[in-house]
Amino acid sequence: VNAIMCSATSMAVMAEAEAEINQLLAERHKINPGEPLDFDVGTTAEISNLLGIIIGTLTMMISSIAGISLVVGGVGIMNIMLVSVTERTREIGIRLSIGARSKDVLTQFLAEAMVLSSLGGLLGVGIAVLVTTILGSLTSLQADIHPSIIALALVFSGAVGVFFGYYPAWKASRLNPIDALRYE
Repeated sequence: VNAIMCSATSMAVMAEAEAEINQLLAERHKINPGEPLDFDVGTTAEISNLLGIIIGTLTMMISSIAGISLVVGGVGIMNIMLVSVTERTREIGIRLSIGARSKDVLTQFLAEAMVLSSLGGLLGVGIAVLVTTILGSLTSLQADIHPSIIALALVFSGAVGVFFGYYPAWKASRLNPIDALRYE
């Protein structure tokens, strides 16, 4: 026999039931008081605590991976926007020379970064919904996808775009129109 399952009448008498099981098994195994037991009695509370530790560790690992992914994606957005500023230097110079304010250029590039990252977030949400739907149809696991979580993911991806797109937008807004018009 590898395992015996028992249940107590309530959580209040769980410790008492565990003590009685230990005493009965010690008598049946002919173990004298003070000798080490050759069996183990575990409760659902211990199993629940162990599962809590495992789930907490997995949550921390997944959160770390997600954080690293956001930083890598944000750096990618920043690089794309810096290249865009470099390639569009003449366009920025023309806009500034005909009356656009630095604030207008800053807003334009921030909006572009936010749209870029929001489209990435939308694509990620679409893939996640597709994968969970497929896994749900192939297995007995069912995921509950709340619209509020989707909205939070999209807002967060847009915020990442604004955060990492700020420096390129600021750089574009600070260009000297004369130097920008001469840029080849």
